[in-house]
Amino acid sequence: MTESRNDLADIKRKVEEVLGDAPQLLKLALENVLREHDPHADAQPGSAGRVGRQSGKVSELTAIAPLKPGGADRLRRIFKLVNGNFAGAQKVATLHDMRFVFFENDTKILFATTYDGDWDTYIDDFATKIPDLMDLLFSSVEGWPGIKDPGVKDFIASHQLTADGWYVANPHLSVVDTRRLQRINDALQEFLDKVSGHVDS
Repeated sequence: MTESRNDLADIKRKVEEVLGDAPQLLKLALENVLREHDPHADAQPGSAGRVGRQSGKVSELTAIAPLKPGGADRLRRIFKLVNGNFAGAQKVATLHDMRFVFFENDTKILFATTYDGDWDTYIDDFATKIPDLMDLLFSSVEGWPGIKDPGVKDFIASHQLTADGWYVANPHLSVVDTRRLQRINDALQEFLDKVSGHVDS
């Protein structure tokens, strides 16, 4: 698609509005990003519910909380014991990933996760499907009430920060969709291998 003079002028106007006092190099970088940007791309982030953003089927949760003394060391020993593998979390079929980062001299933890659907349903799944894992991971956090405590949602929401910027490559693919496509691909590859074997023999 050919970029018109009006399009370019509009981009330059927007760059000046956002970065009017910034160095020219930064303005040029933003101009180039906007020239490649598709304003009609779907899955613009909306709300995941109580807290966080949702893009298509995928939602984000980022929380920062203070740790109890020795909490980071305790969690590192747990992570090492299971080699960082929390396969049991697959019981929550909407869970894409979970990340834990310690900072400020191990006094705080950042917990980030992406999941399918709405915030309340996701937290409910934590409580009903993997309660022991949740309490194991978060009992080192100051004030953790326990995943089955009636106040746990308020506790999580009070430590959660909604992402200001977020990108999802495949916003319309849920965890279930991804696993189904993987099974289809595996079956197709197996079929093609068998066909190829017959042709070669």
